[in-house]
Amino acid sequence: MAIELFNQNGHVCLMFANLSDEGGEAVQANQFLVIHGDSGAIIDPGGNMAYNELLLTIGRFFPPNKLSKILASHADPDIIASLDRWMTSTQATLYISRLWERFAPHFCKPGKTQGRIIGIPDPGMRIPLGNTELVALPAHFMHSEGNFQFWDPVSRILFSGDLGVSIGTSLDASKPVTSLATHIPKMEAFHRRYMVSNKVLRLWANMARSLPIKMIVPQHGAPMAGAAVQEFIDWIGTVDCGVDHLTQANYAVPA
Repeated sequence: MAIELFNQNGHVCLMFANLSDEGGEAVQANQFLVIHGDSGAIIDPGGNMAYNELLLTIGRFFPPNKLSKILASHADPDIIASLDRWMTSTQATLYISRLWERFAPHFCKPGKTQGRIIGIPDPGMRIPLGNTELVALPAHFMHSEGNFQFWDPVSRILFSGDLGVSIGTSLDASKPVTSLATHIPKMEAFHRRYMVSNKVLRLWANMARSLPIKMIVPQHGAPMAGAAVQEFIDWIGTVDCGVDHLTQANYAVPA
């Protein structure tokens, strides 16, 4: 099932929340399609569990063989483990951090990615999509060393990768959150473990406040909209996480 996040004047943003083996061994994950006129980009297309149904579902809205871009926030399996199949079914170019540019081909048969990967530099970049663009924003160490989020200036949606993740089912993910208070218990443990440090979160929050963000849509769990957007930006800057909690006891030889 496709969840429509935005649809106006030929610009469409879709989210797919229930394509993996939910209830089995795999974590719930979201995939995204951004269409602008005759151009299409897929964001964090996921692993092999999601590929077949995602390809068929996308085909209802946009010809998959005309996808021009695959945007990967980082190189985890739930982000691009299906890359080999996308390299076969489309002529799309992969955009991924320069740190992962030479690792991503390991998901594919030899030669499949030749000339089809663009490494995003650490400061980020603007990625053309038709006569508009998607903006790759630096999100390093949240949680990956080379990590990007993708901001759509038309819809004002921030596709935030693993920042803003909440743990739940695809049904939970299909319902936007508009008030953060009751949502924090679904987010807190994940962020305390997967984000590297409070310093990084505070720097990100400063950047986020400079953008007109209408919705924050993570790669797992529910989108945040309305008042929850600013509430999340304010909250995340206060979270102690990762190395903030480590002591020598975390680096000891097992008994």
